[in-house]
Amino acid sequence: MTSPVHTSSATTAAPAAVRHDVPHHDIPRHVAPRHVVLRHAAGRGALSGIGLVLAGTLSVQFGSAFAALLFPRAGALGTVALRVTFAAALLLAVTRPRLRGHSRADWAVVCGFGLALGGMNILFYQAIDRIPLGAAVTLEVLGPLLLSVVASRRAAGLLWAALALAGVYLLGRDGFGELSAAGAAFALGAGGMWAAYIVLNARAGARFPRLDGLAIAMAVAALVSLPLGVGASGGALLEPGVLGLGLAIAVLSSGVPYTLELLALRRLPTATFAVLTALAPAVAALAGYLVLGQGLSLPQCAAIAMVVMASAGAVRTGGRASGEGEGE
Repeated sequence: MTSPVHTSSATTAAPAAVRHDVPHHDIPRHVAPRHVVLRHAAGRGALSGIGLVLAGTLSVQFGSAFAALLFPRAGALGTVALRVTFAAALLLAVTRPRLRGHSRADWAVVCGFGLALGGMNILFYQAIDRIPLGAAVTLEVLGPLLLSVVASRRAAGLLWAALALAGVYLLGRDGFGELSAAGAAFALGAGGMWAAYIVLNARAGARFPRLDGLAIAMAVAALVSLPLGVGASGGALLEPGVLGLGLAIAVLSSGVPYTLELLALRRLPTATFAVLTALAPAVAALAGYLVLGQGLSLPQCAAIAMVVMASAGAVRTGGRASGEGEGE
């Protein structure tokens, strides 16, 4: 989840369905970048940018799948605590954010950003502890998708929303009982936190330079999740094997995707980037199948495809509404 590098010269009109558990600050989870206007090249550079985005999405979703393997040893809350704490430590060490000179409003925004980030991760990991990864991400992306539809204020957005709801209905019709109501509720809650994360990420990016806002927000998320993880898992979090896996998950879910996405954003228009990240549910389903053995029926695959199409369509509609184009 989730997950979540945002860079864009646009407003919040076109958030992409990216990732749940990872911030997309420069850009998540699984969202259109918001903080830096980046130039992009055509031709070969664009092709390499597409490859970087897809590699980042694979890293995030497979990171979530491997995180689920750690649940039996550290629990869902313990795994979140390790992943977010290690990610915060890495970001703070690399960015060394400036803490002085910010107003109370700045701190209110970045702390809200951190709470949304922490809540998104906690709820998403609770979801994948109960339902298949592909289904969890499919439900989670409804949050950013709804935000895109509302922000675009275009009639076409309602059509994409209807397609997404049809996909969710098909997913549920094929067995929401099997998915568990609690797991589905956690995934939807993570989607709501993801939408809040997108809005606050954009605001934090306008108030803090570079990745400072993300680093501070991740530290806030760690302060929220670490006590919960310690309370739930206790000394198991200090076992060398658990610590090693936690660090690996943090790198796979945060370090590698952030780097790849930053490189991709130098080569691709933000609209193209956002559409590509809408593939997250499909990649999550693949990761769940290969790593966790979570098979999906044909109707469930069709449902995921419908939500992916709706997410990509909503992002494109929102991008046109905000004046964002390929040549931006």
